[in-house]
Amino acid sequence: MNLRSKNRINPEFNMSSMTDIIFLLLIFFMLTSNFVAPTGLPVSLPTSKSSTIVIQKISVTITPDLRYFLNGKEVSLSDLEPQLAALLQNAEEGVVVLHVDKSVPVEYLVNVASVAAGLNAKVTLATTPTE
Repeated sequence: MNLRSKNRINPEFNMSSMTDIIFLLLIFFMLTSNFVAPTGLPVSLPTSKSSTIVIQKISVTITPDLRYFLNGKEVSLSDLEPQLAALLQNAEEGVVVLHVDKSVPVEYLVNVASVAAGLNAKVTLATTPTE
């Protein structure tokens, strides 16, 4: 009398379905994460309740010691307009993101914003969202 079952359980574990799930989760989290490029400059941005994410192509940074950076390269205020005009000619979309330290007087922010607006660029101020 044979009491053993004819349906044998396979002791191997197939990992292909688990790796598919892991890759799908990875793709989901990559697509839903924030597309924020850090500037790498020591700037303490102001906070706001509504913060929209703009994919930046051109960024102007003003540090607390009133130094100007255009896409990470230091420029003087007099050289800012011609270099910004050259970058805006090559860009498909004329968006300039301003990274201004919150301790910088508004006068310097307005100067840079007026230069960018004079070149028909859309000006956006970078902020950090409030918790």
